Amino acid sequence: MGGEGNLSLMKPSFFLLAALFAFISAGKLYAAPSPVRPLVTVVDLDLNEEKSITLSDKTQAVVKLLGLNEVRDPIRQAVRIAEVSLLVNGQPIKVQSGMYNLPKTIGKVQVDCSVTSGLNSNGTPSFWGLEKAARIRLWPAGSPVITPGSFIYPAKQRWFATGTWYDNETVDGGSSILPKIYYHSGLDIGGTEAMTKVIAATDGLVVSAAGKVLEGHEKANGNSPVAERGDVVYLLDSRGWYYRYSHLHEIAGTIKLGDRIKQGDPIGLLGKKGASGGWSHLHFEIMAKQPSGKWGTQAGYAFLRQAYINQYHPNVLACARPGMLLMQGDTTTLDASRSWEAKGGIDKYEWTFSDGTHAQGARVEHNYPQPGFFHETLKVTDAAGNIDYDFVVIKVVSKEQSDKYPIGLHAAYWPSFGIKPGDPVTFKVRSFGAAPEDKSNEVWDFGDDSQKVSVHSDGNQNKLAEDGYAITQHRYEKAGHYVVTVKRKFSNGQTANYHLQVRVGE
Repeated sequence: MGGEGNLSLMKPSFFLLAALFAFISAGKLYAAPSPVRPLVTVVDLDLNEEKSITLSDKTQAVVKLLGLNEVRDPIRQAVRIAEVSLLVNGQPIKVQSGMYNLPKTIGKVQVDCSVTSGLNSNGTPSFWGLEKAARIRLWPAGSPVITPGSFIYPAKQRWFATGTWYDNETVDGGSSILPKIYYHSGLDIGGTEAMTKVIAATDGLVVSAAGKVLEGHEKANGNSPVAERGDVVYLLDSRGWYYRYSHLHEIAGTIKLGDRIKQGDPIGLLGKKGASGGWSHLHFEIMAKQPSGKWGTQAGYAFLRQAYINQYHPNVLACARPGMLLMQGDTTTLDASRSWEAKGGIDKYEWTFSDGTHAQGARVEHNYPQPGFFHETLKVTDAAGNIDYDFVVIKVVSKEQSDKYPIGLHAAYWPSFGIKPGDPVTFKVRSFGAAPEDKSNEVWDFGDDSQKVSVHSDGNQNKLAEDGYAITQHRYEKAGHYVVTVKRKFSNGQTANYHLQVRVGE
């Protein structure tokens, strides 16, 4: 078995799960949809272990795990890079795990690595259900990663509209740096609280909503991974995958336990309720039975990106992520090589740093002599002149307070699509870690030579406070592609900045 699974081993449970979609609930008969067959095959391997597996097109592949290299940072001993060395049908290939990486093609096979065992040493093993050295996923070469038409992007906003924490990314959050690490399971899609719409990524059966669970899907009996909570909705699709939508500001009134809903139907509004840490985002997670026999996260970044590209047809997508945690004085490498261009090539990578310096290239080095929260800017340009921006969070820890995170920011805006000159755009910002007595303000520069605007957020003193984000509106007079900056200089002398890109009239 596997996350989507080795189909030859999953046939009985696959058809049983599909059959569950025809049942009577609340006096209504729900017809079963046509089952969607998984395209990925999942296998867990120990070092030097070899397995022959059947891919979704019925071809065979032999995969062997030759090596595992995990690079940890000196501050938290967190795994920041994990790379596996594989033999796939006798051909060697190295693949990095998670962290905004995509499957690689080797011969007639695509392969990725969703998680490695080092995350279990100081993380939370139950998120992944991994009991061996690494989890490897395979598709036929040229295959989409998930069946086209069966999965869409679950938030009604632009790609990377604001912050994210994705597969395996180390969550460096809070005030104190703790040895216990949350390696992110699932996909945190940042957005604008109470404004960004969350929609169903798939057709599905509502098995949990607002703290209630459909009979037969309780976690206690091992039938499902559902952990009910008031801000959460779970759907079950015909693959047998459970989809978790968390931190919802509100759940759509049309969501009824036991109902089947369609792809694109409303789930609710994005928020920060529950265990959100106080920043507004959708926690979107896919759970599936893994080769260990346990429920575990099915890494979803590749699915999200394929879905977004198919829906919105961008010309270019910049990627400067994942974020980094450094010690004051460190030099690090910023990497834009995960960026994408529709025709296969990016002509120019340009970096603008918070200290006012610039660099060019897909991979560049930069030194951080001062502690603080830095949001660095990447601009990519293709041969036709199409551009996109992305931004990466760099948290630099003070040598004098090496157990504390720097004070940070999160910002978001709405809407992100369809803005015309003169339309109101809502901007929200919140500081994280500012002292209650700190009276400094966040200052917005909207990138259009208009007057700057000062606001004051609560510093995340009460994570779930309804008024935690400071709010302002702005109207752009002209069409254009704007880089927006918000900064705050705190009473301890540190400065944090955050950027957004806003397209008007596009």
